[in-house]
Amino acid sequence: MNNSLSSRRNVLRGLLSAGVVFATCGPAAASRSSLVIEDIAGRSVRVDTPVRRILLGDGPLAYVVALLRPNDPFSNVVGWGDNFRAADLDGYQAYLRRFPEISRIPSFPSTTLDSIGSELAISLEPDVVVMNLSSKPAAESSGLMARLAQVGIPVVFVDFRTRMFGNTTRSIEILGALLGRPDRAAAFLAFRQQQIERVTQPLESVRSRPSVMIERAAGLYEDCCLTYGDGNFGELVAAAGGDNLGSSFLHGTFGTLHPEQVIASDPDVVIVTGANWSLYSPTGDWVNLGPGADPAEGQARLGRLMRRPAYRTLRAIKARQVHAIWHPFYDNPYYFIALQQVAKWLHPELFASLDPDATFRELHARFLPVPYQPGYWLSLDGACA
Repeated sequence: MNNSLSSRRNVLRGLLSAGVVFATCGPAAASRSSLVIEDIAGRSVRVDTPVRRILLGDGPLAYVVALLRPNDPFSNVVGWGDNFRAADLDGYQAYLRRFPEISRIPSFPSTTLDSIGSELAISLEPDVVVMNLSSKPAAESSGLMARLAQVGIPVVFVDFRTRMFGNTTRSIEILGALLGRPDRAAAFLAFRQQQIERVTQPLESVRSRPSVMIERAAGLYEDCCLTYGDGNFGELVAAAGGDNLGSSFLHGTFGTLHPEQVIASDPDVVIVTGANWSLYSPTGDWVNLGPGADPAEGQARLGRLMRRPAYRTLRAIKARQVHAIWHPFYDNPYYFIALQQVAKWLHPELFASLDPDATFRELHARFLPVPYQPGYWLSLDGACA
């Protein structure tokens, strides 16, 4: 660590312990430039780019950093939410094998934004803090944003969760600018758009839309049935040519449907989301999905979930129209892979030649630093595609 960085950190810590905050400033290095970015919240934020020290307010933002900086993705990450590991243990371990140094990146509990803490954030000396748009109310009410502003640490909001189709392009462009990788961001966005159109264009002539119940994190909690309104996976189901059940009853992105409502609606198709949540709920009956997941184990768990009262009498179960898909698609820019797979489930004849597995392999080969492993989806009938 150089003397100037060590000195700045010591001064900051001393003033924090005394309850004093202040705005920092200093000359920019010749290779950097000051850039004003309009973030997803519509705020104009001045940042010195490319950033050298970035704090990820949400761990899964690591998926974005990896595709923008594949050769050395996490060397400038000074901290992140532990939900990269806890919410997708198999995915985290795939990156840990490739980049063992990430085990030393400081993390903070991701259950609430308050767990970041302004003192922790400031002590890590980030050039910028990147947060999901959904965290903005908590960041404001906790005083975190005010404290960061007082010491001159900018906060930038992105969104891959609330409006995944509407906000992903701009969010990728923002992160590409912050990391000095605008060309790579543009290349990924071109690939993403091409893959989305392989679904949306054929669906233009489709009039029949099967009804879909998509249960969020099935088996992780005792409650049934967590689901999506017209945002996130609800938006994805609609784009894939389905009629999302939650959109008819919920006002907002996330919510819960009573089992009796699911029974009365009798959807054509049931989809659950899952991942390796052994750090959250070791004894839960969630469907383990992700790189290298065991499809036989996943199918057995999916079958047990469908024996719950909300599902066991549904026509979807009798017709074996029951599927499971990787939960982390819900808050990262790879969601177009899920779009292809859901469209293939809902309209199998129309998308008979579409191969989401091949699309995901190509994404890994072109943009990601870890090898592709199947295991991101399965069906009750045993099919993994």
